[in-house]
Amino acid sequence: MKITLLKSFLLLGAFLCFGLVKAQTVSGTVSDANGPLPGASVLVKGTTNGTQTDFDGNFTLNDVEDSATLVFSYIGYKTAEIAVNGQTSINVTLEEDAQALDEVVIIGYGQTTVKDATGSVAAVTSEDFNGGVIASPEQLIQGKTAGVQITQASGEPGAGMNLRIRGSNSIRSNNNPLFVVDGVPLSGESTTPSGGDVINGSNATRNPLNFINPNDIESMSILKDASATAIYGSRGANGVVIITTKSGKTGQGGVWEFSSNLSISTPANDYDLFDRDEFLSTTASVRSQAIADASDYGYNTNWQDYITRTVASQNQNLSYSRNYGSGNVRATFSYGKQFGVIEKSAQERITGRINASQRFLDDKLRFTLQASISRVNDDAPPISGTSGASGNLIGAAYSANPTWPASSNFFLEGNQLNPANYLDNFQSVTNTDRALINFSAEYDLTPELTAKVSVGYDDSDATAVSSISGNANNFNRVTGNGQSAYNTLNAKSKLLEGTLNYRKDFDNSSLDVIVGYSFQDFQRVGFNSQGWKAPTTDLNEMGEILIEDVNNIRSSIDGPYQQAGFASNGTFVNSINPFEDTNTLGISSGGYASVWVDTFDNTDELQSFFARANYSLNDKFLFTATVRADGSSRFSEDNRYGYFPSGAFAWKINEEDFIGDNISTLKLRIGAGVTGNQEGLGYANFLRRVRFSEPSISDSGEILRPGAQTVAVQNPDLKWESTLDLNVGLDFGFNLDRFSGSVDFYRKETNDLLFRQGAAAPAADPFVFKNLEDGTIINQGIEVALNYDFV
Repeated sequence: MKITLLKSFLLLGAFLCFGLVKAQTVSGTVSDANGPLPGASVLVKGTTNGTQTDFDGNFTLNDVEDSATLVFSYIGYKTAEIAVNGQTSINVTLEEDAQALDEVVIIGYGQTTVKDATGSVAAVTSEDFNGGVIASPEQLIQGKTAGVQITQASGEPGAGMNLRIRGSNSIRSNNNPLFVVDGVPLSGESTTPSGGDVINGSNATRNPLNFINPNDIESMSILKDASATAIYGSRGANGVVIITTKSGKTGQGGVWEFSSNLSISTPANDYDLFDRDEFLSTTASVRSQAIADASDYGYNTNWQDYITRTVASQNQNLSYSRNYGSGNVRATFSYGKQFGVIEKSAQERITGRINASQRFLDDKLRFTLQASISRVNDDAPPISGTSGASGNLIGAAYSANPTWPASSNFFLEGNQLNPANYLDNFQSVTNTDRALINFSAEYDLTPELTAKVSVGYDDSDATAVSSISGNANNFNRVTGNGQSAYNTLNAKSKLLEGTLNYRKDFDNSSLDVIVGYSFQDFQRVGFNSQGWKAPTTDLNEMGEILIEDVNNIRSSIDGPYQQAGFASNGTFVNSINPFEDTNTLGISSGGYASVWVDTFDNTDELQSFFARANYSLNDKFLFTATVRADGSSRFSEDNRYGYFPSGAFAWKINEEDFIGDNISTLKLRIGAGVTGNQEGLGYANFLRRVRFSEPSISDSGEILRPGAQTVAVQNPDLKWESTLDLNVGLDFGFNLDRFSGSVDFYRKETNDLLFRQGAAAPAADPFVFKNLEDGTIINQGIEVALNYDFV
C-alpha cells in the first residue's frame, strides 16, 4: 500500500519565557500495517497540546519542546510514546492491540473499546461473523454473544425472527431490541402489510432485517444493560443492536470484489408417518375393519414428501471500494434467491448500496453518506403458526390419509383438506421496495468541540396479494367462489439529529461529553382489501382483477374515506371525519362480486433530548452518566415525556500495582439505569377511536355492509412502561488475554406494564390500553462468557 508522507519542515523556534526552552513544529505520518490511520490522536505527554491525523494519516503539531515525548494512540491499537529529541519529522506505525477486550464497540452516538466500556456491551466484527451460507443479518452473530438468543419463526425464507437480549421485558411489545442501521433507528413496527387475510398463511410477520445484504455489514454491536442503552431512552428497554456497514477506507487505489455461493437445502428430521399398510392395519385394530375398508382409496402417498423438496439457493455480491486522498467510497450490488424446502416458499432479494465520505477545510469539515435500496420478493406457502393443526399445508399433510391420490382434483366430503388441492389453489406474493439513507455533516469548531447534524430517511413500500381459488375444496365461503386479498403499506420514517461532542485529554484524566437533540416521525399509510367470488380460478388473474377493482373504487371517490366496497345495493363509501357518513356510488361491480377496502393513515412522533458524560481518571477509574428525555405523540400531554437516566462505574483493577503481570485484564463494572418502552401501542390511544367494522360475508360470498363502532376507548392516563436495570460485571484475562472472559449478574424489573384489555367475549372491540399497576416482570440471571485463543 502506497503511503504519501508530508515533507517535514522546521519553523524558527520560539523561546519560552522560563528557561528559554527551544520549541519547534513536528510533523509526520501515523500508520498501521495496512496504511495510514485517519483520526489518530497525537498528544504532547503531560500537556493538553495535541492534534489528530488527517485522512491520509498526516499530522502537524506546533510548539513542541526538544525534550518532549509524543503519545500516539488510536482505538484498537497499542499506544506508542516517542521522544522528540530535536526531531522535526516522526513517522509511527501502530500495532494492533492483541488483547481480545480491546475490540472497538460502536455505542450510541460514539464508540469505545470493550476495555474502556463501563456498561455491558459486545462487538462482533466481520472477521468473527459466522461463515457459510448466511440468509439474514442476525445469523452472522448467532451463538457469538452471551445473553443473546436468536430464534426463527419457521424455516421459511424470510420468516420472522425473535432476538432476545437477556430475556423478555414486556407482555405487549415483540421484545426485539432496537435496531440502529448506520445511525438510523428503525421502527419497531412491522413493514409487512397485514389484514385482509385469506384463510391462513398469508401476511405472516417477516424478518425486519431482510432488506440488508449481510455481506455489506462491517460490525454489529450489542448493548445489553441500561448504562449502555439509556442513551436511546424509551427504545432501549430490550437492548440495542447497532449495525454498521462497510466503508471504502481499505480500498487503496480502487478494489473490485466479487463473491458467489450456491447452497443445497433438504428437509431434515422427517416424521415417521404411516404408509398405506400401517394406516389401514391401525385403523382396523383401533376402530373396525369396515371403517378401514371405507378409508382405503387404493393409493400409497407420502404427503410429507409431496409438500417438501430439495432446493438450490444462490447469492452473488459485487463491490467496488476506493480510498482517495480526502475521502473514500464503496458501492455494492447483490442478488440472492433462496428457496424453502416447503413447496411455494421462496425469497428473492436485490440490494444496492453506496457509502461515501469526504473531508474539507483541512479535515475540519466531514460529510458522510450511507444509502441503500432493496427489493425483496416473498413467495409464501399456506402455512401459519395460528392456523391450527390441519388448517395449514403442513398440518394437512401430517393428518392426510396416505391412501388418497396425490391429485388436486381429488375432492373430499366434510372438512378434510387435500394437501395437493390446497397447494395448487393457493398463492401469496409480497413485494417490498425499501430505501434507507443517512447523511451527516461534522465540523470541528475547536480541537475539542465537534458539531454534527444527521438527516435520516427510511421508506418501505410493500404490497401483498394472496388468493385462494374457487377450486379449493372444503373452505367455508371459498369453495366455488374464490377469495383474494390485496394489502398495501407505505411505512416512512424521517430523522433529524444534532449533537455537540466535547473531548479533552488532561494530564491524568480525560473527559468526553455529548449532548444532542433528536426528532423522528413514523408514518404508516395504506389499505387492506378483500374480494369474494372471483370470475376466474387462475391465481395470477385473480390478483390482477382484484387490484383493478380496488383501483376502480378508489379512483371513483372524492374526498377522505375510511372504507368502501361493492355490496348488493351498490358501492358504499363509509367515512368517519368530520362525522360518520355513508354514501352509495353509482358504479357497477367489477370482476369480483364483492369487494371491501379499508384505509389507514397514521403518524407518530418522537422528540428527544439526551446527554452523556464519560470521565476517565488515571486510565483506571471510569465513570459514565447518561440521561434522555423522550416525548411521544402516543401519550396524552400530561404523560407525553418520559425521563430515563443511568450511571455506571468501572475499575481497571489490573492497573493496580498489587496485580501480577499474568493478569492482563481485570475490570469491575457496576451500572444501573432506567429505560422505557412504548412499542405495541399503535396510534393515539389517549383518544376514543371510532371505525367502521369489518364487513361480514355470506356463504355465497356477498358482502354485508358494516356499521360504525367504537374500536378503542381513550385512556388519557396511559404512560410509559419502564424497566429498572441493575448490572454487576467482572471482565478478566490472563497471559495477554489468551484466556479471557466475563461474568455478569443482572436484574431487570419492568413496571407499569402496557396491557391491551378487550371487550367481553365474543366481541373483540372496543379495547383499551392500560398500565397494570400491580403487574411486574422480573428478569434476572448470571451471564458467563469465556474465550481462548489457540493460535
